[in-house]
Amino acid sequence: MAGRAEFLERIRREVAKTPGLFGASTAPRPPRPAAAAEAIRRELAERWPQALDRFRQEFERVAGVFHRVPDLAAVPDTIAAIARERGARRLVTWDPAILGFDAGARLAADGCAVVTARAGQEDEASRLRHRADAAAAQLGVTGADLVLAETGTLILLSGAGRPRSTSLLPDVHVAVFGRDRLLESLEQVGVMLEDLHVDPDAAMSGAMINFITGPSRTADIELTLTRGVHGPKEVHAVFVEAP
Repeated sequence: MAGRAEFLERIRREVAKTPGLFGASTAPRPPRPAAAAEAIRRELAERWPQALDRFRQEFERVAGVFHRVPDLAAVPDTIAAIARERGARRLVTWDPAILGFDAGARLAADGCAVVTARAGQEDEASRLRHRADAAAAQLGVTGADLVLAETGTLILLSGAGRPRSTSLLPDVHVAVFGRDRLLESLEQVGVMLEDLHVDPDAAMSGAMINFITGPSRTADIELTLTRGVHGPKEVHAVFVEAP
């Protein structure tokens, strides 16, 4: 019993060294999620620059790499530069129809092999094949369904044409998003998810929701920190300025 008490006390001491960035409290569920979500969107239409700046600061604080491009047409060049700097030759991406751009031709010009997921092709064989491709890839490209400024967190929903293996298995994860994805607080995220799940079709019933805050980190009992054991070693966020 003494050993257990000492172990728990050591955990308390280590946790106390880094206080939380903000206080946590329970938020009530909105009675009308759609109206609450629309109110947040109206507010963020004016405050998104401040939210973006807070996201960048917190994202870089957790070792994320932030990029800013003028429009979607500039995204393939940014991804190609990241792939070139990291020596990545094999890439996997979400469905280009979901991303809003297709980087395949640009990356192929650099000699990269690109495998894209396709919505409507989610049979067991295709899922297993994409999972194997993602495990062999050095870089995965996704969008971001929500972006949480106060913690520098990317929030991704899996579903048709957007397998979670794309962000989890390659060494480098690149997420692309615009201002309409930015949120300021976890409470706002809760409202948006409530609104999303009012409509089972829009919610992609059964999808996984992944909260990604920086690269994968794992510490053993001696608190030795290792990156990339349970996910990417690097996470890049590409913000697209054009609405």
